Amino acid sequence: MIPDLQSSLICDDVRQERNGKFMLIGLFDAIHTERFPTTFSRLCLVTRWCSGQGTFTQRSRIIHPDQHTVLAEGKNVQVKLPSPEASATSVEVFINIAFPEPGTYWVEILIEGDLKIRYPLRANLLQRPQG
Repeated sequence: MIPDLQSSLICDDVRQERNGKFMLIGLFDAIHTERFPTTFSRLCLVTRWCSGQGTFTQRSRIIHPDQHTVLAEGKNVQVKLPSPEASATSVEVFINIAFPEPGTYWVEILIEGDLKIRYPLRANLLQRPQG
């Protein structure tokens, strides 16, 4: 039974407590920079799956504003759900992603090669105040 994607979030860092709880640090939906091209040193992508059963392969990628060019692609991540009541959380870390220009980039999450969600990640040029 193919699982449902319960959530997908982007943040600066993720920690896991001894009790298994995840702490997401610095949630964001946009990148702000004073110049382009820019390199974003660390981007964590957290996904949570539920309502499925079996072992599945997740793949994540970030797409350029041209909507065709893959800017970054994660490795295959195994999602294991022993029962429909179980959930699985995965954390992918992307290091030194180069954003060549401002615009709307796209985060895509696939399971078994099928696109489950696609959402925007804005890259904005900050304007310094005059004076």
